[in-house]
Amino acid sequence: MLDLNKYPAEPFRIKAVETVKMNSLEERKRLIKEAGYNTFLLNSEDVYIDLLTDSGTNAMSDKQWSGLMIGDEAYAGSRNFHHLEETVQDIFGFKHLVPTHQGRGAENILSRIAIKPGQYVLGNMYFTTTRYHQEANGAIFLDIIRDEAHDASCSIPFKGDINLEKLEQIIKEKGAENIAYVCLAVTVNLAGGQPVSMKNMREVRNICNKYGVKVFFDATRCVENAYFIKEQEEGYADKTIKEIVREMFGYADGCTMSGKKDCIVNIGGFLCMNDEELFQKAKELVVVFEGMPSYGGMAGRDMEAMAIGLKESLQFEYIEHRIRQVRYLGDLLREGGVPIVEPTGGHAVFIDARRFCPHLTQDQFPAQALAANLYVEGGVRSMERGIVSAGRDPKTGENHRPKLETVRLTIPRRVYTYAHMQVVAESVIKLYRHAKTIKGLRFTYEPHQLRFFTARFEEI
Repeated sequence: MLDLNKYPAEPFRIKAVETVKMNSLEERKRLIKEAGYNTFLLNSEDVYIDLLTDSGTNAMSDKQWSGLMIGDEAYAGSRNFHHLEETVQDIFGFKHLVPTHQGRGAENILSRIAIKPGQYVLGNMYFTTTRYHQEANGAIFLDIIRDEAHDASCSIPFKGDINLEKLEQIIKEKGAENIAYVCLAVTVNLAGGQPVSMKNMREVRNICNKYGVKVFFDATRCVENAYFIKEQEEGYADKTIKEIVREMFGYADGCTMSGKKDCIVNIGGFLCMNDEELFQKAKELVVVFEGMPSYGGMAGRDMEAMAIGLKESLQFEYIEHRIRQVRYLGDLLREGGVPIVEPTGGHAVFIDARRFCPHLTQDQFPAQALAANLYVEGGVRSMERGIVSAGRDPKTGENHRPKLETVRLTIPRRVYTYAHMQVVAESVIKLYRHAKTIKGLRFTYEPHQLRFFTARFEEI
């Protein structure tokens, strides 16, 4: 029986349902081959449990759906923009808000206004689209996350922390004027959804103040990060999630946000900052790439849903269930002997493909092959997060070779139940028992940019 003290029941009622189907084993074999062994290229209707991403795949609340009906679709000065602006200012504490169509729109604008070619961006592990925009604008990305984050089996709290010695050493070596900014992700996606401690954020801010370096947060899953701080960091057990979030962003000069995650909506994002000069530059560019500064690629109704979703995300009952449902899947896999990234993070369980498929070399794309075979095994769609996602060095053309080679089982918000997690776990455990049958892959089509989205493969 489910231990409700450890795994709280859903803090919501289900009002609408979507029927899903399970294709036969032979159909799934055919479908994954037709998709070039890339789970991104599968059709949604052919997926039984979709754990590809938590980006825009969330279930909105009745209040959010009601908000859609009061969308002010004026081309300029929408009242929904003002509601979103007031909400963001209240929660995050920044002066200025620039809405965008999604997080990568905010990344694009920030990279264009804050980076001079040849400068360095320091971060606690890269993220795919973030690094692309940084490098496309002439930056050199340097990873300064703590060393333990690259060890899947190391189970310690706050594996997303920045290595403070590396941070200060690089600033001294490269010169503060050559550092565009520090990009601090809360939580760290590719490390396994690992959080950053408040202590680390404070110390990063102090070091950057000392040398005059700006700090921008990737706020995409900041509410999840706040829960870990409340749960695990001394002095925060009695703080509300909102109070913790507000303190977190007090250590930043601004942030990028994909609203498709912790804002619990299906589309949208924003860029925040305090600096007046940067804000004016951002407003000029948002008109070019997104839309007017008062909608930035979003409809009025989407901004209304986002404002409501942000407030709902701060409810303790919501975020506690969210984190512990993910942890439940991790616990099931661990009990079944499946090697995963430890500890279980905030938005997903990451399978360690190196240990799952020790018979495959990294050049045979073990995580990509594992994700494809998991779909065949149980109709579960997941995502590769390894050498394919890491891409190639833009100067040398050589593959980036991350130490972590993982498959991400990403849990959408308010979509699946504990029973679904049991089905996923059973499929993974069953596949693990005959993992040696998983064949390696090679490219049949390799895009030049962000190849994991549209690349195609064949079995070796």
